[in-house]
Amino acid sequence: MKIACVIPARYGSTRLPGKPLADIAGKPMIQRVYEQVSKAAKTAVTIVATDDKRVFDVVTGFGGDVVMTRADHPTGTDRLAEVAQLHPDFDVIINVQGDEPLIDPSIIDELASVFTNCTHIKMATVGTPLYEEEYDNPAAVKVICNKLGNAMYFSRSLIPFPRNNFICKPLKHVGIYAYSREFLLQYANMEPTPAEQTESLEQLRALENGYDIKVIFSEKRFIGVDTPEDLVRVNEIFKASI
Repeated sequence: MKIACVIPARYGSTRLPGKPLADIAGKPMIQRVYEQVSKAAKTAVTIVATDDKRVFDVVTGFGGDVVMTRADHPTGTDRLAEVAQLHPDFDVIINVQGDEPLIDPSIIDELASVFTNCTHIKMATVGTPLYEEEYDNPAAVKVICNKLGNAMYFSRSLIPFPRNNFICKPLKHVGIYAYSREFLLQYANMEPTPAEQTESLEQLRALENGYDIKVIFSEKRFIGVDTPEDLVRVNEIFKASI
C-alpha cells in the first residue's frame, strides 16, 4: 500500500496574507510543515500542492516535491484530488494543512495505520480533548462519535447540548484527513450539502451522503497558524527548541 502525504498551500489568506511563506525561526512555514510531515515513517512521499509560483519556487529551493495546481479550486480537497488524479499509484492520501508547522508525525502514522489495518475504510480524521474554554469558540470544531468510533456530526457549536452534564464529552476536531484515493476522487465530485454549507465544514459532505468518517483519538494538541498572534506563538516555540 502506497501512502502519500499532500500539503495544500494557498498563498492567499484573509487574516494572514502570504501565510505559507511566513517566517518561522528562519525558515518559511511551508518548509517547517514539510519537514515535520516528512518525519512520518509510514508515508512514501510528501508533496506540496500549490497554486502560487512563489510557494512553488520556495519548495523547489529547499528540495521538496511540489505540484502546481489550478488556481480556481474552491477547496483544499479539490486541490488534493487534482494531485490524486496525477498519481494513480497512490492508495491512500493524507491531507495535512499548510499552516500546521507543529504537526506531530506520529499522528500521520496513526492515520496511515487505520488504512493498513482496515482496508474498507474510506476516510479518517483525528479528535483530541476539548477544553471547557473552547466550548463556545466556533473556531474549535467539535465532533461526536458513535460506539464504532465513527463521526456522527461535526459542529462549530457545542454538541450534544449538555442538558444536565456530559455523559461523554465531544472531542475537538483536528483538521487532518486521510482518504482512500478512490473515495477522495468521488468525494471531490460531490455537490456541497446543506449542513456543510450551514456550518462551513466541508467534512459534513461525506456524512450527509451516508459515508463513515473514522475518528482516531489523540491526546496530542498543537497550534495551527490562523492569525498573526498564532504566528508569534509558534515562532516562540521553535526558537525555544533551537
